[in-house]
Amino acid sequence: MQTTNHSAPLEAAGAADLSEQDELSEQNELNAWHTRLMALAARAAALDGDGAHDANHIERVWRNARAIMIDHPEADRLVVLAACCLHDLVNLSKNDPARHLASTRSAELARRELAALGFPLDRLDAVAHAIAAHSFSAGIEPQTLEARIVQDADRLDGLGAVGLARMFYTAGRMGSSLAHGSDPLAAARPLDDKAYSLDHIPAKLAKLPGMMRTDAGRRLGEQRLALLETFRATFAAEWSGAD
Repeated sequence: MQTTNHSAPLEAAGAADLSEQDELSEQNELNAWHTRLMALAARAAALDGDGAHDANHIERVWRNARAIMIDHPEADRLVVLAACCLHDLVNLSKNDPARHLASTRSAELARRELAALGFPLDRLDAVAHAIAAHSFSAGIEPQTLEARIVQDADRLDGLGAVGLARMFYTAGRMGSSLAHGSDPLAAARPLDDKAYSLDHIPAKLAKLPGMMRTDAGRRLGEQRLALLETFRATFAAEWSGAD
């Protein structure tokens, strides 16, 4: 004679309640850490005075990371949050000869600051690696999913309308010209994005979507690059009087 397990629906409902409670608890933990880490990052950004790497940039990187993590629910969100918030603790200008060391210095400083805040010690290595590997100039290969997400999230902020604004802002700080006087599209000369800001689009930014480590990052990157390429063509036409 078969018996009906009347407790099964109750067990399923109980498991669902526990899952919701766990998710709420994790979100509350993330919110609490977000507040503390953004306060730390904002202080560092204010001292630096770089409008392209300010607190707003950090928030956008975290927002990009959250969009990517929709495809990767298995990622450790606390590690990604901490790395996004603290990835620019040490920010060296684009023309600084030690620029390629900025991310490793940020990682070292972040490790110390996080330990002082009582951050989970078993996650410090993962956060430090994600910070060190996020930088284009450092050339460090991301070894974890979290590091790949943070790298893509940061690079996405260099694309699209915001990326365009950041590009010209940074070029102004470096003393670069807007574009080459007679050959803005570099049809008959080598690209030189240190001298001409517009050259930065084909020299670096156009390569970023193909370098993304996640499918979501690549997808978003291609969408944002389309805006830059349209802008570049329109700019060159106006610059040359061909519009």
